[in-house]
Amino acid sequence: MDYKETLDFLFRALPMFSRVGESAYKKDLTNTIRLCESIGNPQQHFKTIHIAGTNGKGSTSHMLAAILQTAGYKTGLYTSPHLKDFRERIKVNGTVCDEAFVIDFTERIHPMIKEIEPSFFEITVAMAFEYFALQKVDIAIIETGLGGRLDSTNIIHPEISIITNIGFDHMNLLGNTIEAIAIEKAGIIKENTPVVIGEYTAITKSVFENRSKQLSAPIHWASENYWVSDFHITAHQIAVTVANHKTDERIPYQLDLPGFYQTKNLLSVLTAVDLLKQQQWKINTAIVQKALLHVKKINGLHGRWEVLQEHPMLVLDVGHNEDGIKQITEQIELVSPSEIHIVIGMVKDKEIEKVLDLLPKKAHYYFTKATIPRALNETLLMEQALKKGLHGQAFPEINMALHHAMQRAKEDDLVLVCGSVFVVGEVKF
Repeated sequence: MDYKETLDFLFRALPMFSRVGESAYKKDLTNTIRLCESIGNPQQHFKTIHIAGTNGKGSTSHMLAAILQTAGYKTGLYTSPHLKDFRERIKVNGTVCDEAFVIDFTERIHPMIKEIEPSFFEITVAMAFEYFALQKVDIAIIETGLGGRLDSTNIIHPEISIITNIGFDHMNLLGNTIEAIAIEKAGIIKENTPVVIGEYTAITKSVFENRSKQLSAPIHWASENYWVSDFHITAHQIAVTVANHKTDERIPYQLDLPGFYQTKNLLSVLTAVDLLKQQQWKINTAIVQKALLHVKKINGLHGRWEVLQEHPMLVLDVGHNEDGIKQITEQIELVSPSEIHIVIGMVKDKEIEKVLDLLPKKAHYYFTKATIPRALNETLLMEQALKKGLHGQAFPEINMALHHAMQRAKEDDLVLVCGSVFVVGEVKF
């Protein structure tokens, strides 16, 4: 097979969550363990940081990878899903893995695919681990796909575990309460391994404390180490002053990820950097400042309040669940546009009504869908939105919807594309 044929095989022959949803989720680690054993357990040959959470784990992963790369360490980065190219999931020092490697790995693992019938995600996790081992990375940042305890990535023994936050998402798989979801995410906490907690409530704090106590895992609450004392947002950056709770030292940072919600991720990142320094990784403040200013350039992160143009302001954001949409609406208030145009598409298994309840009533809506089986029909989405007082038109294709929004928008307006990673991924830019 050539590269295109290989991808067609991976996308169509294997159960893929983004396409078929729940049926692609394997509720144990057996397949991942067997796949990795068959290729020599590559995950045992490099150091890792493991990141879980309902929102923010992708941004946190990219920030940490940028910092480690800037410090001179050869750094792997595994994230999901991808926006444009499958190989975005597997990067070393910001460069996607080779097409030839994807082809070769798939051909070599084919007998195991026939034997154990793994999911798409299980195969890509094993693929990433082997690539990082072959590339001899110093460390790899590993983002969970879904949950934590039973996520395919959870066969590693990291230097640090990070849980960004807990919110309602994938309840059909992770549980219908915040406590149940927190227990699944807390599954990445390992024995005698420090864990950083980004955000917490009384309920989730208790879950994390119990888990860390059972495993003698030192727990670090990011918001008890640092707080944001000042910030200033422009179209393409956010300038943040972070204060240390213990010393009151204040250090300025500029992020090329301008969403205000990145300030929460930043506190987790800084806490993790402190732990890395305690483990003798050579990272100083100047390195952190330089890296955070160039995260998108270093690692190609897209779709997190990504401003493509300013007049009118065109923004892409992959926010798609209740907490993600809350963060988006807070950012809209900070931007304070004249009028708001929202191009939105969602997948069927999300909390559609809860998301619609949060969206601004006065915006103009352009309902659409991604070209995946899980996508909710644009007319059905429009009908549900109308019941919530959201008015607009339905469009069968994302770029058609965006074209209409851009034509209608005036110079001081905001055009926002959101609701699904897959919707953002199909925008032509």
